Amino acid sequence: MAFHKVVKNSAYYSRFQTKFKRRRQGKTDYFARKRLIAQAKNKYNTPKYRLVVRFSNRDIITQMVSSEITGDKILASAYSHELRAYGINHGLTNWAAAYATGLLLARRTLSKLGLDEQFPGVEEPDGEYTLAEAIETDDGERRPFKAFLDVGLARTSTGARVFGAMKGASDGGILIPHSEKRYPGYDIETNELDAETLKRYIFGGHVAEYMELLADDDEERYNSQFQKYIEDDIDADGVEDLYAEAHAAIREDPWKKYVSDAPKKTKEEWKAESKKHRPVRLTLEQRKANVQARIAEIREQEEDEE
Repeated sequence: MAFHKVVKNSAYYSRFQTKFKRRRQGKTDYFARKRLIAQAKNKYNTPKYRLVVRFSNRDIITQMVSSEITGDKILASAYSHELRAYGINHGLTNWAAAYATGLLLARRTLSKLGLDEQFPGVEEPDGEYTLAEAIETDDGERRPFKAFLDVGLARTSTGARVFGAMKGASDGGILIPHSEKRYPGYDIETNELDAETLKRYIFGGHVAEYMELLADDDEERYNSQFQKYIEDDIDADGVEDLYAEAHAAIREDPWKKYVSDAPKKTKEEWKAESKKHRPVRLTLEQRKANVQARIAEIREQEEDEE
């Protein structure tokens, strides 16, 4: 007679500890989070900042966050949809947009702390691997603002867009400890970074190449895929200048707000818009009628089969 050991007995359940809600939902990697927020005790309550980068289908979210007992505190934030204020209206989730969003966050953060003039970062991106360094001031050495990259659950593959945002923030004057191994253009065999490849990604050169390829090989698909670019008279040759001008504008004024030309909707119009996507709740009588209609339909099918 086989004996089956009862594993989940009363002792098991009395010691069972429910996992955190966001772990159960698969939203937070607490193994990584613990190491990102744990601060050395000899720092005496000094906040430890994280560069949080998240991607949605239509937007890039970047935030400078510190953690406290009461919860996470956001020092500054920047979104890729804000790039419209700097002339970037399309491709708001690509690598170049991620770089520009990271740059915007860095300049906002340093501007808020009064460090933007002391730490200008890399004003003319050349694709080289650089880290923000300490500077000499009248009061002594001034170290740069430091943050650690928080990618959440995103895959950290070589060339991933999260590293575009990190490169933008790093070139913006923030010290983010990292190596060049995850940038596009890094060769794993020679252990060297091709700066020209990285520079091409920063200025949207990969997008321009794809535009040229489609324009030559498949004009119909080019007109469909880059319809908004064509409407704004942006061709492959103008992409690099577009991003270069945006970078300069971000450095000039990182707090600029985008104002749309579209007429603003009234409160009633927004209410009607929200109701479009809200399922209509049926009354009890309607649900009963639907059930009776379904029963009658099934009976008719059974009679036809007989």
